[in-house]
Amino acid sequence: MTDSETFQPEINEEPRMPGAEAGMDDKPDWEPRFRGSDRLAGKTAIVTGGDSGIGRAVAALFSREGADVAIVYLADEETKDAEKTKSIVENEGRRAICLQGDLGSQDFAKEVFTRTVDELGQLDILVNIAGEQHPDDSIEDITEEQLRRTFQTNIFSMFYLVQAARPHLREGSAIINCTSVTMYKGADNLLDYSATKGAITAFTRSLSENLVDKGIRVNAVAPGPIWTPLNPYGGQPPEDMDEFGKNTPMGRPGQPNEVAPAFLFLACEDSSYMSGQVLHPNGGIIVNG
Repeated sequence: MTDSETFQPEINEEPRMPGAEAGMDDKPDWEPRFRGSDRLAGKTAIVTGGDSGIGRAVAALFSREGADVAIVYLADEETKDAEKTKSIVENEGRRAICLQGDLGSQDFAKEVFTRTVDELGQLDILVNIAGEQHPDDSIEDITEEQLRRTFQTNIFSMFYLVQAARPHLREGSAIINCTSVTMYKGADNLLDYSATKGAITAFTRSLSENLVDKGIRVNAVAPGPIWTPLNPYGGQPPEDMDEFGKNTPMGRPGQPNEVAPAFLFLACEDSSYMSGQVLHPNGGIIVNG
């Protein structure tokens, strides 16, 4: 494989992932909890992984605060979820478009920005949430294909998206990346995933240093265990699902609408003196940094 090539496994290599929220019995809470106050009025945001989970909650909250939203998602199985998120945004009186494709492809990343600017007129906020994880008890169980795929989806995509977005970003723009509590405390069965989250945190801090003098702020959110389709659809071993999130000090997993306000804070002028920082909605887990 050359540096210019992109690893492209068949989507059905992991047939249960990333999963559809529409098929869950216990659906995550995405609804914004408060009235909007126009903190993102006149803005346009791209939200990757915006079809469900944290991404849906962010799209819903951003639209309530006045933003138009481009919803980026991966698979045909998630189209129903993406259309639902689109209707949520439109019901808030904002515009939305759905963009389906593999963010591990640099060509698709370019298409995302071209279509967003063409159809919504501008770009002000980039929210990188889309990701994947595959539990393995032993490092020996991680195949080369899985390792490449996880890094390509979780961190390569952020490089591709920022590279494509950079010409459209200007003073006052914001980039918010989704890292994870696993970057800080580790996860014995998520070695490759946790490694990508460490890379995302370093990328966030370095990109902030690179762009801060341009008036572009770069920050991140590091959620703890959050109830999203990623986990019951293969992101966690099935035998662990009954205990998911119960090892946090709060004794439960978080909901997407408990995480979305952290993204809103970093996207709007409330955080105008913050760049290169990470927020930690994680149920009370104490971490450094």
